[in-house]
Amino acid sequence: MRNEFTAIIERDGDWRIACRPEIPEANGQGHTIPEALHRPAEAISPILEDRREDALRGMPREAIREIVIVQ
Repeated sequence: MRNEFTAIIERDGDWRIACRPEIPEANGQGHTIPEALHRPAEAISPILEDRREDALRGMPREAIREIVIVQ
């Protein structure tokens, strides 16, 4: 499955700061654009998995759970 996220890259002195508006916790920085983009990309999967676990914790036992794939 392919997911796409927006990357907003700003310059702060010698640093490049990358943020993902769709996932505010997935920010990164680096001296180059590829460095700034790579770090938040590594964080996206664990963040989404943690959100999934939180959402399922309060799910009633009788609730139906289905997987939805977005392409």
